[in-house]
Amino acid sequence: MRNFYLIIMLALTLGVISCKEKVQVEEVETVQENVKDQVVVHDEFTGEEPTTPEETEFYEPKVPVVKPGVNGAPPSDAIVLFDGSSLENWISTNDSTAAKWHLNDDGSMTVNDRTGNIQTEQEFGDIQLHIEWKSPLPVQREGQNRGNSGIFLSGLYEVQVLDQNDNPTYVNGQVGSIYKQHVPLAMASVPTGEWNTYDIIYHAPEFNDEGGKIKSGDITVVHNGVLVQDHVEIKGTTEYIGWPKNPAHGKGPLMLQDHGDDSRVSFRNIWLREL
Repeated sequence: MRNFYLIIMLALTLGVISCKEKVQVEEVETVQENVKDQVVVHDEFTGEEPTTPEETEFYEPKVPVVKPGVNGAPPSDAIVLFDGSSLENWISTNDSTAAKWHLNDDGSMTVNDRTGNIQTEQEFGDIQLHIEWKSPLPVQREGQNRGNSGIFLSGLYEVQVLDQNDNPTYVNGQVGSIYKQHVPLAMASVPTGEWNTYDIIYHAPEFNDEGGKIKSGDITVVHNGVLVQDHVEIKGTTEYIGWPKNPAHGKGPLMLQDHGDDSRVSFRNIWLREL
């Protein structure tokens, strides 16, 4: 009799386990179905399923051939904005006269104290930008007044340039920040007085005919080979005081900042590719 009760209990237990397993299987299947419902299907991948590899291969349009540069040199399709030979591509932001910054024998240019920002005569939209910069030695001042400059995309959106070495400041204004909007993912500066590189991908915001913003711009920044801004949204102009503004605009200049504090930041090897 005892064995009979044991057999009954075992059967009931196995039945409960089987029911639980069935419920779990049904729950998994339900989750899988829900996931299927949420999958993004692109229009070009709908319709009858291809049955041969050739059906998903295409040969047009031809991809343009670009000869890459070496060690930061511009690729074959780049627009060279500064190669150390002259400041002919740059004008004063204040009055559109010739740029008044120092042209150096080593192929660089340096901020000329309190002469104002300079900008390109040419205007651009979406770009890939390469630019090299260094802060001066001996070290002067501290915080935001040490080796401060900025790279303004469309003349409006600042990627911060700053001597950050042993020099704490607010993190949304430190080197590699999108000023007052995005803190960098890392601080990747070389020692003070050595050359830094920024490689920047910029997509400009879009506006409708009435001047309303219909799509935010975005910025990606690689600082000395380290990703510090990853496709971040441009929320508007990078204001020192106040909230970002969103004035409608088309193409704009690349602008370099004279911070007005004897920062004496230098720049060299500036080129871009229009995207």
